[in-house]
Amino acid sequence: MVFIANKLSKYNMEDKRILYVSSEVVPYLAENEVSSMSYEVPKMINNQGGQIRIFMPRYGNINERRHQLHEVIRLSGMNLVVNDLDMPLIIKVASIPKERIQVYFIDNDEYFKRKATFTDEEGVLYPDNDERAIFFAKGVVETVKKLNWVPDIIHVHGWMAAMLPVYMKHYYKNEALFSDTKIVTSVYGQSFEGTLDKEMINKVKFDGVPEDSINDLEIPDYENIMKSTIAHSDAVIIASENVSSSLTKFIESSGKPFLPFAPKDKFAEAYTNFYKKFVL
Repeated sequence: MVFIANKLSKYNMEDKRILYVSSEVVPYLAENEVSSMSYEVPKMINNQGGQIRIFMPRYGNINERRHQLHEVIRLSGMNLVVNDLDMPLIIKVASIPKERIQVYFIDNDEYFKRKATFTDEEGVLYPDNDERAIFFAKGVVETVKKLNWVPDIIHVHGWMAAMLPVYMKHYYKNEALFSDTKIVTSVYGQSFEGTLDKEMINKVKFDGVPEDSINDLEIPDYENIMKSTIAHSDAVIIASENVSSSLTKFIESSGKPFLPFAPKDKFAEAYTNFYKKFVL
């Protein structure tokens, strides 16, 4: 018993604040690599005494009644500008049963009131997925500012969350609240074919992000979006065995601290050590 206690205390994350920003999280969406790890990692840190919050988009296929989502009026009502258009931000919140973990949902009728996550019934990517990603990134940061909750780490999962590191390093670079916050990105196997809107790079440039820092977005396919995200992160986790060799090479040569893939039974120790050694 003593051995176990010692082992656990070694991975103690007491009072560290970690913000998890994810495209998908179980139990709100079906289980896959991203949604499963976006639940398991925060749960593990929560169990180690860390303070965590999870943010995800409020897709139209999330059952609000079953999961007991409710709007947080004091956080809603702001307008975010995406591609020169004002988009109202709605914030909802729910708790993961048994875990005492709060999940915040970024919502907007125009972008998220659809009966699916990323593609229509035909399996075709929504044409405004790029704007949805920009809105999600801004919505998360603006809400965290309103909460006045300073994270030690922001850990990004999934491509819909991929603009967050880019916006943190440019658009929000002068926010005193985040001056010591580090960004970790988990990279998963390819999750969509084709590209997002070709105008994506111009929409990001519109927000004052210098073009030479987002050249990869000229062809906004999955790999290039992840390359932009990695380039703007402080550390990277290879979170899947299915990450392509080209993306793996990009991570290895990025000069960023990175954690190679750790299987599910080993990830708790690997992630905690990585946070403590290379990020915090």
